[in-house]
Amino acid sequence: MATRDVVFPPGRRALYERNRYSPAIRSNGFLFVSGQVGSLDDGSPEPGLQAQVRLAFDHLQAILAEAGCTFEDVVDVTVFIVDPASKFEAIWSVVPEYWGAAPHPTLTAVGVTWLYGFDFEIKVIARLPDAAGA
Repeated sequence: MATRDVVFPPGRRALYERNRYSPAIRSNGFLFVSGQVGSLDDGSPEPGLQAQVRLAFDHLQAILAEAGCTFEDVVDVTVFIVDPASKFEAIWSVVPEYWGAAPHPTLTAVGVTWLYGFDFEIKVIARLPDAAGA
């Protein structure tokens, strides 16, 4: 098996190693980013909903930047929301701060009952800039 080309964001490697997963993997011209949550430095949830969403996006941006990407390179997004009926509007009001202009990436939103104490998680697939012409 080939060695995985892992991308670690600055300052969070120990958190990922402790939890035994990779934050992102480069493969075949794409960056596959694990679900990002609004976790504080110790891994615990940011208590405020919109602050938690912003922190999840900040963590996502750090991983994208480490791989040489921006949100403009994102082609597919999956979000997981605990109790979306009551939280979707508050969460989605934060998205324009990060999302960028149209055309937007594809999106799948999934309502879930549990996210390890978090209310929101976002995972993406991005095209690596050096593969843009591929």
